[in-house]
Amino acid sequence: MENSSLPPLFDDNMQNVDISSPNEVEQSLFESAMEEENDLIQTPTLKESNAAIMEDVITTSDERETNGHYIEISVEEPQKMGDGMNSYLVYKVITKTNIPKFSRRQSTVLRRFSDFLGLHEQLVERYLRAGFIIPPAPSKNILGATKVKMGTQQNIEPGAATNAQEWVENRRASLERFLNRTAAHPTLRHDSNFIHFLENEQDLPRATNTAALSGAGVMRLFNKVGETVNKITYKMDENDTWFADKIQEIDSLDSHYQKLHIAVKSLVAHRQELAHLTGNVAKSAAMLSTCEEHVGLSKALSQLADVEEKIEILRSEQSNSDFYILSEMIKDYIGLLGAIKDVFHERVKVFQNWQHAQTQLTKKRENKAKLELNQRNDKIDQAQKEVEEWETKVQRCQKEFEDISAEIKREVERFEINRAKDFKSTIIKYLQDQMAHQQQIMKYWENYMPAAKEIA
Repeated sequence: MENSSLPPLFDDNMQNVDISSPNEVEQSLFESAMEEENDLIQTPTLKESNAAIMEDVITTSDERETNGHYIEISVEEPQKMGDGMNSYLVYKVITKTNIPKFSRRQSTVLRRFSDFLGLHEQLVERYLRAGFIIPPAPSKNILGATKVKMGTQQNIEPGAATNAQEWVENRRASLERFLNRTAAHPTLRHDSNFIHFLENEQDLPRATNTAALSGAGVMRLFNKVGETVNKITYKMDENDTWFADKIQEIDSLDSHYQKLHIAVKSLVAHRQELAHLTGNVAKSAAMLSTCEEHVGLSKALSQLADVEEKIEILRSEQSNSDFYILSEMIKDYIGLLGAIKDVFHERVKVFQNWQHAQTQLTKKRENKAKLELNQRNDKIDQAQKEVEEWETKVQRCQKEFEDISAEIKREVERFEINRAKDFKSTIIKYLQDQMAHQQQIMKYWENYMPAAKEIA
């Protein structure tokens, strides 16, 4: 797809911001993100910061509205049920919509992680063969799940400090994005299984086939191995230049997204380390101020410790911004590119079926010709029926191949448009968030400057 056919990532009339010289434009950019100056000393907690960030990166309502219909889905309040290794988490799923197929405007249900995986499998089974790009469900994490199972806290608070609770919050946010991406699809949002998942207040049948160690899980693993071997060994002679170019483009995007994701994860780790080191500076300055005999210097060191402590929190929030706004979006798109590859491979499988039907038709015609040559009139009628049967199969397989090819092109076009919108809104939000934190840091230092100058 040529660049001219894609929506611009940034509008041409967007105003550039000179971060080296604050002006009215810059102040208007910060207005929505900045607190009043007298509130700067009241730095929000980590929980409040994460919640605010995740609220902004949820799929926008414009992307979920079609012909005046809307759907908004939130996943909240993860709770641990049971004890020990038999315990599991349930999530409250709240849906607000005016789509006619839904029986209620608002519904609240409790769902466990396996329910989400079960829903994803139902959507794949029903729509992948038709050429639809199915948003991927969050992957399993046995280590993280084990930490939660062995914990004792029943109500898991998002944004808390422990690794287990952070893992739960990350999964909650991932599940929410999965449902909203599914709801944004013009076909999947009307699926009966999807609606049932969101509206039925009763517990869903246990999706045991999603368990990693179940018999179905083992069979699924073998099937994936077979699929991988098939992808490597079978090379389709592509006659459609659009697909030939798009396959290379998707492979290239996937490779670069993988590298970018690794780089951003490294940035998150370094920003966390910077926050930790800034906290060490605050503690050291505070200890030094207690033993400093010079009154003015002692006071300045004490205030320096206060400033460094506030900046430590800001650095931590910047790390959260790197992760929740940037890293998680890139991770989602790596999964979506994988879903596009899956639908491309499904098209190859449909083509294989078509080729197999054509081969069988050729054999049936050759067999009929031999019977006619040998004047086996008693078997010619049966042979003719077999030829007609396989002619019908060839036509059906050809139509299926043409249909899935056309649907994939529509799906990829929709994906490209949404990808540009997603990246635009995410980058702008990320820049606003980072610049707002830098502005706060500058004001902290500006407020501290008089104390430093008073040292005599």
